Amino acid sequence: MTKLAVSCFIIAKNEADRISRGIGSVIDWVDEVVVVDSGSSDDTIAVSQKAGARVISHQWHGFGQQKRFAEDQCRNNWILNLDSDEVVTPELRQEIEQLFAAGTPPLVAYGMPICLIYPGASKPRFGARDHWCVRLYDRTFVRFRNSSMHDSVVTEGHDVGKLGAPLHHFSIRSYADMKRKLNRRMWMSMQHAETLSPLHLAARLVTEFPMHFFKYYIIRRHVTGGLNGLRYASLQAGCRFLRIYRMMFTSWRDQIDMPQSEDPSGEFMSECNVRNR
Repeated sequence: MTKLAVSCFIIAKNEADRISRGIGSVIDWVDEVVVVDSGSSDDTIAVSQKAGARVISHQWHGFGQQKRFAEDQCRNNWILNLDSDEVVTPELRQEIEQLFAAGTPPLVAYGMPICLIYPGASKPRFGARDHWCVRLYDRTFVRFRNSSMHDSVVTEGHDVGKLGAPLHHFSIRSYADMKRKLNRRMWMSMQHAETLSPLHLAARLVTEFPMHFFKYYIIRRHVTGGLNGLRYASLQAGCRFLRIYRMMFTSWRDQIDMPQSEDPSGEFMSECNVRNR
């Protein structure tokens, strides 16, 4: 079978336990798979090479910057981006192959749904609707945003096609791992957040949890996930509440020059079991 003139790239660090599944879902039908590793201490590089990928080591500079570097390492202009914990479904593969069957696709970028898989599950919950992202595109027209925090493809001025079949996202090894990831993401977000007034933060403190719980539980349909869905939505909303809580008390502490050890939010974070480990 003739492979598509498409390069698939994956950025990774310490993903030896799951990256081969994603590589295996594309290696037979795309021209190449490029893994950009940012200093793994496990067997990510060896596992990726064994699965058929070309691996390049590159120091981490930020989400958008890392993906832009990976774009430049690809030998094809048409690019499919996967995260190291994502898998292309057979239905999505078929849809992409049909898109290229008549030659170059008519649009320069295509988005697709991304469906979360709960820990221990093999398929999404009923009616899963987690994200929709542009992951297939022509890099001569559109590219990933040059941002340390955000890794989205900038498509301003271009029409974007929609693919119906999903990527499967195995992002949660366990709920303890999810807490650690959310906590790290929270601190990064705080570092890049704009300065807000104490009054604004106080208002956000009241609305942050219910607003985000509704977003994840109802709008993104984790209500169909049973106890897993309830737990997932609660953790996501709780992290966003803690971010505002932390920002408010950091601002208050800075104003009165309170020592870090006396910050009351530290105790609250410990009680919620979301400290870095």
